[in-house]
Amino acid sequence: MSRKRSPLLDRPGAVEADGIDAGVAAHYGSDLREQRALVAGEAFVDLSHRDVVTITGPDRLTWLHALTTQYFEGLKPGTSTTALLLSPTGHVEHVMYGVDDGETFWLHTEPGAVEALVDWLQKMVFMSRVEIADVTDDYAIIWRPGTAEGEHLTRTGEDSLGGHEVFLPRAELAGLEGQAAGVWAYEALRIEAGAPRFGLDTDERAIPNELGWLGVGVHLNKGCYRGQETVARVHNLGRPPRRLVRLHLDGSVDRLPAHGDAVLAGEKQVGAIGSAARHHELGPIALAIVKRNVDPEAVLDVVAEDQPTVKASQELLVDPEVGLHVRSRL
Repeated sequence: MSRKRSPLLDRPGAVEADGIDAGVAAHYGSDLREQRALVAGEAFVDLSHRDVVTITGPDRLTWLHALTTQYFEGLKPGTSTTALLLSPTGHVEHVMYGVDDGETFWLHTEPGAVEALVDWLQKMVFMSRVEIADVTDDYAIIWRPGTAEGEHLTRTGEDSLGGHEVFLPRAELAGLEGQAAGVWAYEALRIEAGAPRFGLDTDERAIPNELGWLGVGVHLNKGCYRGQETVARVHNLGRPPRRLVRLHLDGSVDRLPAHGDAVLAGEKQVGAIGSAARHHELGPIALAIVKRNVDPEAVLDVVAEDQPTVKASQELLVDPEVGLHVRSRL
C-alpha cells in the first residue's frame, strides 16, 4: 500500500483510513461536515488508493463487449460505465468502473485487485488488437459531486452516485485545490444510494441479480459472455436466492456494525453486514445481503460477539421476487 499513500494525507486534520481503504484519508476532522460539503457540491474525495488500468487499441470496445456483462460496442467517449467479469457459474469475480476517451478505455477497480485482473485480461487477448497496462503508479482517481464541467472530460464520466470520477496524473494530487472529503463521507453517500461495493458487500457466492447490478453493470440485451446463463436464468425465473438491503440501524447503540457481523431474524442468521456508515441525515445505515424469503417488514438484529445487539429496519434495494433494482439516486 505504500506506493499509493496519498499526499493529501499531509493536509491538516487528515486521519488515514484502515483496511482496504488504507492510503487515503478516512476524514479530515469531521466526516459529517464533509458529507454535507459533498452534497452541496463543495468538496472532492480522494480515491487514489484504487487501482487504475488502461486498455488501448482499435479492438478494445468489441473485445470488452465480448468478455464482460456490459454493452461496449458503440460506447461514446465520456460515457461512464460499470462492467462485471463473472465466473462460468455466474459469480462476480471483478467489478470495473470506467470511461473511454476515444482512444483508451480507463478503468478503476478495488485496491489490490489489479494484478489478478490484468493477468486474466492478458490471457484473453488472443488475436485482438488491444494493449492492457496497470497505470496505478502514474494515475489516480478523485470523485466530485455533480457534472463534469471543467474537468478532464475525456477521462471523466458521471457515475451512479450523481457525481463523476476523474482520472488524473498522480503527480497532480498534491496540488489539488479545494476542500477534500474523506472516504467515510463518500461511503455514507454510497450506502445511501444503495450502491454495493465489491469485496465489502459481496462474497464468493454473489451473483449480479442479488446486488441490483442488472441494468447497472449487466446489460440484458447483448450476446454471450461468461456466466450469462446463470444471470439470464435467475432474471427470467425471478427470485434470486438472496437480496441486497439497506438497513437503518438503531442509533441508541454507540457503535457501527463491523463487516461480517451476523444479521438475524429471530434466532436464525439470515445474512451478514457488508458496509456501514453514519449518514449526516439518516443516521447509522448499512448494506447487507439477506436471504430472499426474509419478511421485508421484519425488524432484524445485528449481532457481534461481546457487543450489544443492534436493531435494524430494512429498506428494499432488490425486489425479492424478480431481482430488479429499485435503488434511489442521490
